[in-house]
Amino acid sequence: MRVLALLPLLAACGGSTPKTTQVDIDPLPEATTRAVLGGALCSTQACMCRAEGAAQDGGAGVPDSDDLKRFEFRVGPSENAQWVLVDDMVLYKSDEHAQDCFYVDLGKGQHRVTLRTNRAGGFAAKLAISEYAPGVESWYETFRFECGVGGVCSNDELHDFRDSLDKYKRNLHDPCGSAKIQQVGWDSGKAPDQQHPDELQLELTLDIYGFEPEYAHGAAECADKFAE
Repeated sequence: MRVLALLPLLAACGGSTPKTTQVDIDPLPEATTRAVLGGALCSTQACMCRAEGAAQDGGAGVPDSDDLKRFEFRVGPSENAQWVLVDDMVLYKSDEHAQDCFYVDLGKGQHRVTLRTNRAGGFAAKLAISEYAPGVESWYETFRFECGVGGVCSNDELHDFRDSLDKYKRNLHDPCGSAKIQQVGWDSGKAPDQQHPDELQLELTLDIYGFEPEYAHGAAECADKFAE
């Protein structure tokens, strides 16, 4: 059974912005990290994860250039390997680690992000993308995805995730941050038991704006950004 995130049909008169797009599964990348990682928490292959809720940047640091913004890609926990592709970078979490973090600096504009994993008998996948704003010393919940954590991912969970995208008005997953999430889509391949697929390719566009966020995550002042 092959399950695709299909492109919703647009209404005849304008319609709404589609929440999901169709993708095709590519071969697995090489099992290594190929990226420029930033900050004192990082080595050449991965970074230690900052403590969530820690003061300021949690040790992750900030970019050397004002034209860049630091993002955390937190991958896992999962027993299986996971790959995250950001533009031409590859962030690799092996099956030897439950969780890895990666801190990368990105400029304004659109960046293609792909999450890739597979395992015979089912997999778990989790990806959290967070933006840091040094001016207000706050991390933003730019994007959150998980399926099968504590078990194995199911088609029902993927369908629930697709439906959950409707709650994000104007594609703002965190209205206090400076990034939108657009063009989300995935292919979950074959499911031998018709319910639990063996692989996943999830894609999205991370659209980063050049302004500096004014408010910390969760601030009431950001609520009007959810208005239609």
